[in-house]
Amino acid sequence: MRCSKPYSRRNFLKTLGGVVISGSMLPIAGGILNSKTFAMNSLSPLNYEPMYVKLHRDGTLKARADVMWDMMRACSLCPRDCGTNRIRGRRGDCNANANLEVSSFAPHFGEENELVGTHGSGTVFFTNCSLLCVFCINYDISQMGQGRRQSIEDLANMMLTLQRIGCHNINVVTPTHYAPHILKALDIAAGKGLRLPMVYNTCGWEKEDILQLLDGVIDIYLADFKYADPQAADKYSPGAITYPEITQKALLEMNRQVGIAHADSSGIITKGLMIRHLVMPNNVARSEKVMQWIGSNLPKDTYVNVMSQYTPVFKADKYPEINRRITRSEYSDAVQAARNAGLTNLRLQGG
Repeated sequence: MRCSKPYSRRNFLKTLGGVVISGSMLPIAGGILNSKTFAMNSLSPLNYEPMYVKLHRDGTLKARADVMWDMMRACSLCPRDCGTNRIRGRRGDCNANANLEVSSFAPHFGEENELVGTHGSGTVFFTNCSLLCVFCINYDISQMGQGRRQSIEDLANMMLTLQRIGCHNINVVTPTHYAPHILKALDIAAGKGLRLPMVYNTCGWEKEDILQLLDGVIDIYLADFKYADPQAADKYSPGAITYPEITQKALLEMNRQVGIAHADSSGIITKGLMIRHLVMPNNVARSEKVMQWIGSNLPKDTYVNVMSQYTPVFKADKYPEINRRITRSEYSDAVQAARNAGLTNLRLQGG
């Protein structure tokens, strides 16, 4: 079982200043990671070939990236469908335009054990987000714009760097609004030898047609299922009243593409759907309905991480019902709901 201590991007980056690569320094959060702290490892040959390699070879990956890029002219990449012409530099509801902005990239050891392994999950943290949660623990990145402008070639090089230092996967965090950039960078990186599984680390509020363009590109979907109650979704992620309906359709599509996530003999997951559910105070997200839906609509051995690390930050103090940590009883109720739903592949926290 995983520790219940909150391990947000902010907490992680406080401990990680940078990565020493071939004698040069790559800044991550304004500092430098001592090479004695993080030993570089050359990646051993992989027996698993990611699905995107074939799409790169036959030109499909580039073609899909171009289709997504054109969608930014009247942006319809996320369920907000704001229609903003991001190509002309305007910022959509997610606060992103066509310029790629990255907060940080590094081996991350705060993700699920099956992604972290021994050398970390190769995470790229993108600036901005489409869900706009009032309690977001990473609000400085997702809503305050912390990050730097990068080119698509820079992103491809980040992926290759993470592979070179031994990470088990490439983990793109809050990727939806930069999906075209990710596919373009992946096409470049695949041509230069990238062979790590791709993890699409998403809030779950994903359009089915966008996911269909990712079919065969993504190896692992790491998806939130935050709310079963549309009114709660609208209140705590303003404007996301469609969250339960759209996320349910998205999870079905993700499962169709990649199936059930099971670790290999080394304990690492290379393919499959992994669902996260964050237990919230006063059960505002209706955890029992989340678990019931998963148990009724997806395989019983679907990977589900029942998360306990809700922290009242950002604008949570304006909502008294969520302005506290969850209780042990609230977490236990969510776990029992998962078991009552017949779910058998649970990751629990707190002992």
